[in-house]
Amino acid sequence: MTSVFVAGATGMLGREVVRSLVRRGAEVRALVRTGSTASQALTDDGANVIEGSLSVRLATAMEGADVVISALQGGDDVIVDGQVALLRAAEKAGVPRVIPSDFAVDLFRLDDGDNVFLDHRRRAHEAFGGSPVRITSVLNGAFAEVMTASFLEIVDWDNGTFSYWGDGEQPCDFTTVADTAAYTAAVALDPESAGRPVRLAGDVLTMKAFHAALERGSGRRLEPRQLGSVDDLAGEIRRRKSIASSPTEYVALQYVWAMVSGKAKLAPLDNDRYPEIRPTTVTEFAERFRR
Repeated sequence: MTSVFVAGATGMLGREVVRSLVRRGAEVRALVRTGSTASQALTDDGANVIEGSLSVRLATAMEGADVVISALQGGDDVIVDGQVALLRAAEKAGVPRVIPSDFAVDLFRLDDGDNVFLDHRRRAHEAFGGSPVRITSVLNGAFAEVMTASFLEIVDWDNGTFSYWGDGEQPCDFTTVADTAAYTAAVALDPESAGRPVRLAGDVLTMKAFHAALERGSGRRLEPRQLGSVDDLAGEIRRRKSIASSPTEYVALQYVWAMVSGKAKLAPLDNDRYPEIRPTTVTEFAERFRR
């Protein structure tokens, strides 16, 4: 039985990863903060819960694990320092593989400054260099749940609008959280994936096709609104950045730019490596928005 250590197990993605691993027959150790109210829920899901932090006896907790999965979210203190601590513990415990928290567009095709949060992830990879532990990034494009949330400024369900930048013809990658977790579990149980990025997408659609799929699945009309060109989007990001008190005030648009510019498109896709997973299409996903 494959043993998997999961950090960030209480988050949106981490909890689904735990469930997917258990369904596949893995032995799962889930790291949670001491006193976390999620401990019982993870136990009910079939995980062995370990209470602690990213700095206390991690190597001991990892002993005997075949792979470590990080579903951590946060700033550079978590994504860089925290994940480096995970890697060093994995080295000490003799864990051969780590899947870091890289679940996004292809961050390796971006340059510094293109996306402040993905910059943190690339900095972590720089620190991973030279480690005997083999790193496997799971790249899933954009979470469908995030792309339809209000803070992305694309879909406004209340006002019935769909706003987009560019000509709407650039193919983009969309994957649900549950499908990303299913793929992550499959990658974790696939030793041959070690040492390279694995690129997986639930659906590949242009923004115009994304709009049509949302309307088709939800049965709701969303008036399309073109906000400007890709260059206009870059200008809006610069404007917001110049007056921002926090990266959260502009980073959502940086994710959108990475997609509609095509710079962070996933290619080639590795979906065929895991044919047992039939991912959810955007049309199917959008059915949850039916009234």
